[in-house]
Amino acid sequence: MTINFRELSPSQLAPYIQHTKIEAGTTRDQIIAHAKETVEHGFNAAMIPGSWVSLVARELAGSGVEIASALDFPTVGVTTSAGKAYEAEQLVKAGATQIDIGVQLGWLKSGMYDDFREDIAGVVRAAGVPIKVMLELPLLTESEREIAVQLSLEAGVAYLKNASSGQIETANPESISYLVARAPKDVFVKASGSITNYEQALTLLEAGAVLLGTSAGLSIISNSTDESSTSY
Repeated sequence: MTINFRELSPSQLAPYIQHTKIEAGTTRDQIIAHAKETVEHGFNAAMIPGSWVSLVARELAGSGVEIASALDFPTVGVTTSAGKAYEAEQLVKAGATQIDIGVQLGWLKSGMYDDFREDIAGVVRAAGVPIKVMLELPLLTESEREIAVQLSLEAGVAYLKNASSGQIETANPESISYLVARAPKDVFVKASGSITNYEQALTLLEAGAVLLGTSAGLSIISNSTDESSTSY
């Protein structure tokens, strides 16, 4: 059934939002408060740094809320493939139910396609939970975009993602539509990057995104005019 997102109130967008708190220096109390907000407002997931996954897993036990984290981020392509796969395995053991990963853009641009694919596939195998690839579309040429999407699909990802944060791209309908058009029925699209308000969120969902990664979730679901969120 097709959803008319324009008929949803701001608060009804919460199930599509991965409530994000990944700023450096975030404290234990802030992370616990963030986890509680995720449950209170009905967000899809708490997106938090790997170092806090076990704590948040205890806080959210039995809530049904997803626990998401990220690897090879915020600087993508700096972690070894073996290290990335091992950390993914450890995050799942700690309680992560979804993982977003950076990709080896340098390998892609060097024509090292098998290595690029296997870097992702190794995480998919090790984790056993849905993996989202942060493709950093603005940093790729048109041909590189096509290859990156195809190799990611071959590696077994569950989600394609336009970018890791607003430092790379402000999420927009064009990038989301591009990914949606190339994703098979069993692969979904997550939008990320400076998603700061209700109207912007609507346009991304209408373009085909099923998840929105943002640290401005509270502003979005209250339709607040405050757009002072971080770039995540």
